[in-house]
Amino acid sequence: MKPAVYLWLVPGILLASGVSADPENERVSLHVGGRVETVPNQIGHKHQWPGVYFEGAFKGPEISLETDGSGVQYKVLIDGKLYMRLADQGHEVIRIGKLGDGTHTIRIEKISETQTYSGAFNQILVAKGRALPLPPRIRQIEFIGDSFTVGYGNTSTKRECTKDDVWATTDTSQAFGPITAKAYDADYQINAFSGRGMVRNYNGLRADTLPLLYKYVLFDGKTEYSDPNWQPELIVIGLGTNDFSTALTAGEKWTTRAALRADYRTTYVDFVTRLRADHPKAQFLLMASDQMDGEIRDQVIAVTQTLKGEGETRVDAVIFSGLDYAGCHGHPSLADHQKLSAVVKGWIDAHPDVWR
Repeated sequence: MKPAVYLWLVPGILLASGVSADPENERVSLHVGGRVETVPNQIGHKHQWPGVYFEGAFKGPEISLETDGSGVQYKVLIDGKLYMRLADQGHEVIRIGKLGDGTHTIRIEKISETQTYSGAFNQILVAKGRALPLPPRIRQIEFIGDSFTVGYGNTSTKRECTKDDVWATTDTSQAFGPITAKAYDADYQINAFSGRGMVRNYNGLRADTLPLLYKYVLFDGKTEYSDPNWQPELIVIGLGTNDFSTALTAGEKWTTRAALRADYRTTYVDFVTRLRADHPKAQFLLMASDQMDGEIRDQVIAVTQTLKGEGETRVDAVIFSGLDYAGCHGHPSLADHQKLSAVVKGWIDAHPDVWR
């Protein structure tokens, strides 16, 4: 376990840490973005998918944050500005003061990927003031994918990385999904898992593929996700790199590349069809790179054509190229994520009717 790390960007913010929350303080009503597990009559939002965020508003000079998420990194923004970064804090109560007596907003963004453990954000309490409501957003976008969507090692200045390097340099808030959603003031979900594919994981890893993981709130496969209020106007899917970036190995169920491609196409069509049943008004945007001699591109275009041939009217494909892949292990860099966001935003701006 790494030691707790606190990065203070504004002097005088930290009043205390590692103490109990004051029950006399007023709890801020949280707006939650992403998939979380809650327990009735208990505080806390257990989470595992990347890109989860928590927002609130309050009036007063002091607040307390209560977290319980060893191995999780968060960014804390107050009034739209980055104030601190929390990493591996475990159960902590962090008091932040000297904010001024006026009204403020606070946003806590999970930026790390936690595949094998979960974190929990408990609550925000306001002292010497009062909690305020946040105006709801009217737009929603969902991003489904792999390490590209997670933002795996995207802030790294080198391609060769250790596990600790990946942990320290992954920042989902700077991946193309959140960048895009924030440009339209949209709520978003990042439902992505590094190394997983549509039918085949990286290098043939025998583990649940993304469509299987997607069903659940957490990666333990216990509680299926269901939220009638989550009806995104746009669902962006980027899966295929892990399916096709490595050669087939002995013991895999596909004996030929052609069989893998066929399975990928069939499963992709089925996946979108299932998503359509849950989101009858959503637009689907299928992303693919032109790498691997266009293998991913060709399959995604074929999937799009099949869906349209079956009567799907709200699906399109976008192909991206020209990335430097300067992040950890050849993943997209921060500059690449800006380019990927530009691809998605370009499509959105050309189709303003997506915001129904």
